[in-house]
Amino acid sequence: MDLGQLVALIVAGLFAGVLAGLLGIGGGTVMVPILLLLGYAPIQAVATSSLAIVVTSLSGSLQNWRMGYLNFAKVLWLGVPAIIMVQIGVLMASSLPPRLLLIAFAALLLVNIFLVSLRQQLATRHQDESAAVNTNPIAARIFTGAIAGLMAGLLGVGGGVIMVPLQMALLGEPIKRAIQTSLGVVVMTAIASTFGHALQGNVAWAAGLILGLGGLVSAQLSSRLLPKLPDRLVSLLFRGLLIVLVFYTLWEAWQYSSS
Repeated sequence: MDLGQLVALIVAGLFAGVLAGLLGIGGGTVMVPILLLLGYAPIQAVATSSLAIVVTSLSGSLQNWRMGYLNFAKVLWLGVPAIIMVQIGVLMASSLPPRLLLIAFAALLLVNIFLVSLRQQLATRHQDESAAVNTNPIAARIFTGAIAGLMAGLLGVGGGVIMVPLQMALLGEPIKRAIQTSLGVVVMTAIASTFGHALQGNVAWAAGLILGLGGLVSAQLSSRLLPKLPDRLVSLLFRGLLIVLVFYTLWEAWQYSSS
């Protein structure tokens, strides 16, 4: 790694952390496109993003644990099926052509736009446990963890953007509790995803650590600015960024299909 690449990764990590703290975007949503922009292959971008998420999510979960906000039983109910599905996602990512992997990531970004809107609607109307859909709690937790784990292994995301609204809709969890539980599960999925991709030789270790540490520092700083911004502005910035990332990822996919 030369000096130019090192500086680019540091700036990219700081940028990803700012967006994560300011807009509430999961690390992988930003880090995968950034790694693509820096010239990493799609499978390397997915795998290396998982490593970076280990660093950022572990810090947040340790803080929640110290403050008594982490419910280990709920984390395990989601985390065990997630870990199992992570390895299936890793195998799928390693076998997919780069173009299809990028198209799948672009589709996830589009789904994110819907899920963020759903999360806002649920948070607005969520007054008590009756807001949840009438489902079997055990089945709902297994389903939620499994979907998040598959996405983590396949696309290099933590899965929080999926777990939070599903916990709110299927289990009636308040948004803050759902976020805290989700972050604990993300630690498990990111570690499992990194391990699986490492066995396949997909992880760029130095790049992942630099991104993770940069994101960790800047997310802490930018998250303090978030409460001062109008909700409408944050929502517009979030959707605008996701749309830009969708077009960029599809353009990268087109580059692979035409090469």
